[in-house]
Amino acid sequence: MQIAKTASTRATCLRRSVGAVIERDRRILTTGYNGAPRGVPHCEEYGCDVSERCQLAAHAEQNAVAQAAANGVSCEGATVFVTCQPCSSCAKMMINAGIKRVVFEGDYPDPLAVELCNLAGVELVRFVPAEYV
Repeated sequence: MQIAKTASTRATCLRRSVGAVIERDRRILTTGYNGAPRGVPHCEEYGCDVSERCQLAAHAEQNAVAQAAANGVSCEGATVFVTCQPCSSCAKMMINAGIKRVVFEGDYPDPLAVELCNLAGVELVRFVPAEYV
């Protein structure tokens, strides 16, 4: 989870910083953070309204899966560590990518994402830092 938190520091979204790491067999496959797609101005350059839902940034999970696809890396059977619960769009994408386990720390109010993961047999695990155990 610490690597996902580090990835989140690269986020360019003004509203929220999220990081994701896809791993399999204890090896990092890809990382991602939320931000504008390649060639699109970042939020601060574009002038996003942070009181609204961000329209520019791709989510950390989307960017991590896209990086895997761009580099020919399969996500089949992988685990994603993400700094907050995935939204339903990211859940659908991760299910289709073959990801089998999602470990998340923070909340994101999207019960449909939880339902989708349950229906698809994707394990959702809330990360609890060691200092709280």
